[in-house]
Amino acid sequence: MGTFNIRPLFIVVFVFLAACKSKTSSSVKTTPQSYPVISLEPRNATIYTDYPATIQGIQNVEIRPKIDGYVDGIYVDEGASVRKGQLLFRISAPQYEENVRTAEANIKIAVADVNAAQMQVNKVEPLVRQDIISHFELESAQYTLEAKRAALAQAKAALNNARTNLSYTTINSPVDGVIGILPYKIGSLISSTTAEPLTTVSNIQNIYAYFSINEKQGLDFFLASGKGTMQQKLAALPPVKLVLANGTIFPQEGKVETASGLINAQTGAVNMRATFSNPDGLVRSGSSAVVRMSQQIDTALLIPQKATYQIQGKLFAYLVGKDDKVNSVEVITSNSYLDYYVVTSGVKRGDRIVADGISNLREGLQIKPAVYTDTTLNKTN
Repeated sequence: MGTFNIRPLFIVVFVFLAACKSKTSSSVKTTPQSYPVISLEPRNATIYTDYPATIQGIQNVEIRPKIDGYVDGIYVDEGASVRKGQLLFRISAPQYEENVRTAEANIKIAVADVNAAQMQVNKVEPLVRQDIISHFELESAQYTLEAKRAALAQAKAALNNARTNLSYTTINSPVDGVIGILPYKIGSLISSTTAEPLTTVSNIQNIYAYFSINEKQGLDFFLASGKGTMQQKLAALPPVKLVLANGTIFPQEGKVETASGLINAQTGAVNMRATFSNPDGLVRSGSSAVVRMSQQIDTALLIPQKATYQIQGKLFAYLVGKDDKVNSVEVITSNSYLDYYVVTSGVKRGDRIVADGISNLREGLQIKPAVYTDTTLNKTN
């Protein structure tokens, strides 16, 4: 039998398989995937910065007793609105009523003494003129009269003081406002040295929102306000909003009116105060809220928040090169605007950024750029 040589057949099969593998590999490397790409161009944007704030009424008056006694009457309830001069409390202090009666009696005695001294002067004067008695007797009578008149004045002052102390047994509201808590009940012993006040009356027709900004933010705000005094710079700041504890926006806009002259050495913060009208008394003294300040930027570079990712607290985005290959780049942002970040460094005008679907990207990957359209941003510009 003749021998069959399989070597040429094996070579043909190997070449065929290699060619098939080469065709398969070349087909995988083609057709880059399409990704939406945004080209960065400056835009007009209004950005907002939130600052935690505490709320106080324009007046928070502690109501304290000036005398010792027992609470005899409470004529208001917690949370009630009161007017200036309205009766709040009555204190039982009988000793002050007795002091008034004693002072009135002392005045009657002093008046009688003055009248008696005056009669003595009237009696002595004609006798001195007739040289029946010496002039010394007249001077003595006149001095006695002056002393009695001084005693009368002193008695009147004592009566006024007693009446003033008696008036402290009724306590009226010094301002319009809202009553706070009432820690003492009828029958409670109180004094002028009692640590806790009877209540607090808060005038909340207007409210103050106290908040702090850091030194850099303060410089940015005031430099952007132009030239002038500090009050002129504050007046140039745009109105601010108040975000309440439940997340709703307070309907009344406020105005930043004061900024502290000192920077806190420990925190590096500048204390500021915004004033809001509170006609319905919705916001109460002691509430917590957020002051929202706005700032207009004419040349803001905006990138979608979904175009970024974080690694160890740093923010990155994918920059598209001229060859349509992507590379990650760190971006520094100052604030947010809608669903965008306002970029301060890391990218520049004209750069292209992958706007969405970045989870599948990797360094050096070639993509097919597609136009990215954001209808929300377009409506605001």
